[in-house]
Amino acid sequence: MDGTILIADDDDAIRKVLTQAFTRAGCKVHATSLANTLMRWIKEGKGDLVISDVALPDGNGLQKLPEMKRTRPDLPIILISAKNSIMTAIRAEEEEVFAYLPKPFDLYDLLRRAGDALKFKDRSTPTPARNGEADELPLVGRSPEMQKLYQLLAKVMNTDIPVHIAGESGTGKSLIARSVHEFSDRRTMPFASMASCLLGDGEGIRGMLENARGGTVVIEEVGELSDVAQQRLTQALDAAKGGGPRILTTTQKDLQEKTESGQFRSDLFFRLCGISAQVPTLRDRIQDIPLLAAHFAVRAERQGFTPKTFSDEALNELARYSWPGNVRQLENFCKQLTVISPEMQITGATAAEALRYLPSAPGGIADAELTLSGAVKSQLLRYFELHGGLPPRGLYHRVLREIEEPLISLALGASGGNKAKCAELLGINRNTLRRKIELHRITAKRNKTLV
Repeated sequence: MDGTILIADDDDAIRKVLTQAFTRAGCKVHATSLANTLMRWIKEGKGDLVISDVALPDGNGLQKLPEMKRTRPDLPIILISAKNSIMTAIRAEEEEVFAYLPKPFDLYDLLRRAGDALKFKDRSTPTPARNGEADELPLVGRSPEMQKLYQLLAKVMNTDIPVHIAGESGTGKSLIARSVHEFSDRRTMPFASMASCLLGDGEGIRGMLENARGGTVVIEEVGELSDVAQQRLTQALDAAKGGGPRILTTTQKDLQEKTESGQFRSDLFFRLCGISAQVPTLRDRIQDIPLLAAHFAVRAERQGFTPKTFSDEALNELARYSWPGNVRQLENFCKQLTVISPEMQITGATAAEALRYLPSAPGGIADAELTLSGAVKSQLLRYFELHGGLPPRGLYHRVLREIEEPLISLALGASGGNKAKCAELLGINRNTLRRKIELHRITAKRNKTLV
């Protein structure tokens, strides 16, 4: 890798790690904690690539982007941020940064992107940034799942493509649909949201489309449309002329599965599902729980509740629950904790006691797998935090080995030490099992058969 890297981050550890990594890669590095110093370097013509944090002591990296682009239009910029709201991703996309990476980021992914950026020669003229209220919306999260969603929404925000938003109850589907409208170039036009159960007659459907002309129409739980409503909606969409509203839909159901089984019209499916956005469940993004809990505590304070904060022990208790009601359930529970907690900082004991009264997740293999997934994510999150967000290289194979050994050991014990039965239980070849037993030095004890 060859070039000069300008790094701006107020975290000494991150500056040191990045400086060492890029120096070893063959680059020259200038690192600073200040936005003003970064801008001075850019104006002096220094640097072939900028890597900048959003939050700097003397300025905001997002707000500096237009000035950077005006000064050096061909200078590629990689933006990194721990403040990961939907607006951060949207603004980064609007300003056409080369890449946007949430913290904690993968160092080797950043190095790869930096290598690509140094080959980068030209960019189109950036779109002027717009102001918004996104930071007040609970669409926040630094989990990879939420970042993928933000990036997808940013790409389709100002297009006419219909977007289908799928996810469990309480994940925020309606909020996401509203955000797509409010941050798009249609935000000054009408916005209409209608439950599918109310779309029974053709006149109502046509009236809704006409009233929202040029704006956005959201059809909630579109998978529940009756056969008659599906037909009338299809006809109304076909009859709509230019300048009609953009169509967004939400559902808890698998719309493609309903289409394949004949319960949903295929022609309507293709009209509504130009882009599909899957909203992750809270149990699939447990690393976002501290961020969400803090957000809801502030919101509760604004609503007149006593100001409270969450201890680390309380957050750990929240991370252990499966949250079948997702973000909506978490918000209600956080508000409850601000009321019942006798301390200004909510303790782990208070959270654990209150969680006892929440409904347990139903039993079964699927739920056990979800709980296992959540437990693994929780442990990995702590591992990343222990290493300051950047564990030693080779993490993928190291984690697989850590999981593989107890899995094989337990399966072997459950099979009474019978390797053939154990291989069948695991779904792997007997020779593969034998090699892994030798690799992990697992003793084949003939314990009581459990399966």
